[in-house]
Amino acid sequence: MIDCGCCCVMRRSSRTRSCSRGYTAAMATYRPDRNTLLASDSILEYVLETTVYPREQERVRELRLITQRHPRSYMGSSPDQMQFFSVLLKMTGAVKAVEVGVFTGYSLLCTALALPAHGKVVGIDVNRDYYELGRPVIEKAGVAHKVDFRQGDGLAVLDGLIAEEAEAGEEKLFDFAYADADKLQYAGYHERLLRLVRVGGVIAYDNTLWGGSVAMARDTPGSSDYDRVVRDYMVGFNAAVAADDRVQACLLPIADGVTLCRRLK
Repeated sequence: MIDCGCCCVMRRSSRTRSCSRGYTAAMATYRPDRNTLLASDSILEYVLETTVYPREQERVRELRLITQRHPRSYMGSSPDQMQFFSVLLKMTGAVKAVEVGVFTGYSLLCTALALPAHGKVVGIDVNRDYYELGRPVIEKAGVAHKVDFRQGDGLAVLDGLIAEEAEAGEEKLFDFAYADADKLQYAGYHERLLRLVRVGGVIAYDNTLWGGSVAMARDTPGSSDYDRVVRDYMVGFNAAVAADDRVQACLLPIADGVTLCRRLK
């Protein structure tokens, strides 16, 4: 079990937990409207226009634009991040995936499209209304049969999945997991996902650089109490995952920071 070393945990509804992205001082670099830590708009545009948008599927673009127009668009995953995951899923031959935190279903759609015809992705979120915005697009994309949406608290639903797999005698069948929900529950997600993801499978955690604040002094002016709590938690979580001998971890400076873990045992 990993210990994030954070004794102060604020409780908020998951609809507001992700509303702020790191310290205000980090906003000069991290822009929630672009969902990237890149300091240059031109570099981001180059990446998107060169490798992401040219082959972007019609329905993916449709749901991306729906998500970007939403007042809480910052809760969505970035296009370059989703392209990376899609390539990763295909490279690893993933068939079964689980996502904790789906918002409009943009990431679910990208995952479902990357999985083979018989693939499945379980999507977990406390808010079904957001998912309903994207569900018609998922249906039009012809991959609704791959998506199993489950409304509820992430930890509780994951516990249910563990029980289901144990009852079926098919533990650790997931090839890929993506966590982008309650940041202060990442340690809990980690323990559960390690029971659900097979050895050699991949677990990805979003927002692990928290607007770049993890590399800044804790007392940086302009930070909110909540930002300090999440910043401290992420510092502890990243350190704990890096030291966890059950996984091989890699922290990537893509979007708002993505920590990848390959399960070793």
